[in-house]
Amino acid sequence: MKRLLATLLVLLAVSALPGCGNVFIRGAINPGFVRGTVSVLQLSTAFDNGVFLTVTLVTFEQSSTATTLTFCGDQSSMFLVNNFFQVSFTPGTPCDSILQITR
Repeated sequence: MKRLLATLLVLLAVSALPGCGNVFIRGAINPGFVRGTVSVLQLSTAFDNGVFLTVTLVTFEQSSTATTLTFCGDQSSMFLVNNFFQVSFTPGTPCDSILQITR
């Protein structure tokens, strides 16, 4: 009975971790990767530790699925709307860093 209770407590604690807001697992081991046709390209700003950063929001569409990523800096010259791209990147907060772009 104690073993079951201990197992349940561990499972409960592990399942509660993502809700803490300080757990960041995405891309911790491998860089991120996205491919698709760019449908939206938007220059914006993000607030990070009291500083405004320039970021580029890019929406990729593939097989009726859309993925929007926020890349650090002004990357608008790297992408063309209605063109297919493959991008590998390092996930980050508040923005992702581009490693390689293939057209």
